[in-house]
Amino acid sequence: MSRITGPTWKVPRRLGFSILENGKELQKRQYAPGQHGPTKRVKLTNYGLQLREKQKIRFMYGVNERQFYNTFTKATRMKGVTGDNFLCLLESRLDNIVYRMGIAPTRRAARQLVNHGHILLNGKKCDIPSAQVKVGSTIEIKEKSRNLKVINESLEASLNTPAFVDFNKDTKKGTYLRLPERSELNPEVNELLVVEFYNR
Repeated sequence: MSRITGPTWKVPRRLGFSILENGKELQKRQYAPGQHGPTKRVKLTNYGLQLREKQKIRFMYGVNERQFYNTFTKATRMKGVTGDNFLCLLESRLDNIVYRMGIAPTRRAARQLVNHGHILLNGKKCDIPSAQVKVGSTIEIKEKSRNLKVINESLEASLNTPAFVDFNKDTKKGTYLRLPERSELNPEVNELLVVEFYNR
């Protein structure tokens, strides 16, 4: 399942990791949900650690299991380090680039904007959130959608975008400049455990 259909903050609390990457889910209660959440301590096996890391990344990018595995398989066939290639492929998804440019406040909101046809990829409408964006591609907000409240509020709230994307708030147009470096991505994620999980 790609989306969390139940309470969205229970999963981050269970994983002990902010899926939104802003820490909001863990501000009020930093322990797992449920009756025994504050007191129960579970010692994870190696498999458990690998599985938890996989789930962290999967929920963070909002990808279902099949898409996640297919992306990993694609990364293994590329030259270079598999873990870095894997994160680059996930970062190059259209919904993620829209989120990174500050057009949407969360990846889930970005996914919805893409699904509803508010985003143009290289001047053409693209409503597939998982579409791979190539370096140098332009992303812009559709003319009729430029006054949407959610977009304008998100653009006002976003102070700075990552160095691998560029977005002009006046023209509502941005460019995917280059592939991200590992140091620019979430340091709390250990992609090597995911590689170990699928290679076990």
